[in-house]
Amino acid sequence: MSPKSRLYTLVKAWKNKPFQEVRDACGAPWLGLSSQALEDHQSWSKRQAISHEPIFNCKGTKLTGSLFRPLLTSTDVQLLRLFMEGLDTIAYWYRSGRFIPGILPIPMHAVASSGYIDALSDLILNSRLPVGLIALGINLPRDPEINDAYKEGLLRMRRLGVLLHLMDFSGSPEQLRWIAEMQIEGIHIDMRQFRDQTLARDVLSQIRNSPYSPTQIYASNVLLIKDLENATDWQIDHCYGGLMMSPLSRHQILQINDSRIAKAIFSLHPHQHPNQNGDK
Repeated sequence: MSPKSRLYTLVKAWKNKPFQEVRDACGAPWLGLSSQALEDHQSWSKRQAISHEPIFNCKGTKLTGSLFRPLLTSTDVQLLRLFMEGLDTIAYWYRSGRFIPGILPIPMHAVASSGYIDALSDLILNSRLPVGLIALGINLPRDPEINDAYKEGLLRMRRLGVLLHLMDFSGSPEQLRWIAEMQIEGIHIDMRQFRDQTLARDVLSQIRNSPYSPTQIYASNVLLIKDLENATDWQIDHCYGGLMMSPLSRHQILQINDSRIAKAIFSLHPHQHPNQNGDK
C-alpha cells in the first residue's frame, strides 16, 4: 500500500484523535446536500446497515459475539474504512454496556503487508478497546513466500491483545500444526461441508486434546435442524447462521435479549409435551 494513498493518510490522521465514530473518507458530495447533511446521512446509513451476523453459544441461550460480514468481500480500497467501521461498532456496544466480541476478517495479503499492519495497529490502539473484544478472522497461508511476513503480522496483532480465528478450518494436518504453533483462539467450520463427513467428530476431538484445548470451535452456516443437532453432538462451542439468526444492524445486535434467544431458536423443534387441547 502506498504511503501516499488517501486511506493511509486518513488512518495517520486518526492516530491521535479520540475514537468516536467512523466517517467515510471517500466519495464526492451528493448534489443538493450540504457537507454536514451528507455526513449525517452517511453516519445514519452505517448504523442501519445489516452487516453483523450474531454468534450464540450452542444452546442458543447467550449472544457470544458477532461477525462483521462486509470485510469478507472487501476490496483493498475499502479494507481500512471497513475495519474502522468494525472497530467503531465494537466500541459502540462497549460504551453501551455490552461486552460483545467482534470478528473482523482480514485477507492474507494485508496481514503479510507491513504497511497494512502499521495502519491496523494504529486503528486498534486508537480504539482503546479492552483485550478480548477484537478478533481477526484469518486463513491458512497458501503461498510459502509470504509465510514469514504473514506470521510476523499475526504476532504483531497478538502483541496488541488481538485474538486470532481461523475461518476456513477443514481438519487438515497442516491446519492442526498451524493452530498449535500460532495458538489460535478460535476455529470456524462450515456445517454445509461437514454434514456428510463421518470423520468430523474425530477431527474436532483433536482440537480438544492438548495442546489445542484453549481453542474455541465455531460452527458457521447453521441452516438446518440437523446442523444444530450435529453441533450439539460434536460439542461445538458457538454457532451462527440462518437457523440461529439472520444478520442485523449494530443497533439490533445491541437489543438482543439473551433470555429470549433460546425460545426463538428452539421453537422450530417439535414440542415434547401436549398442550391443553391434547395436540403435540
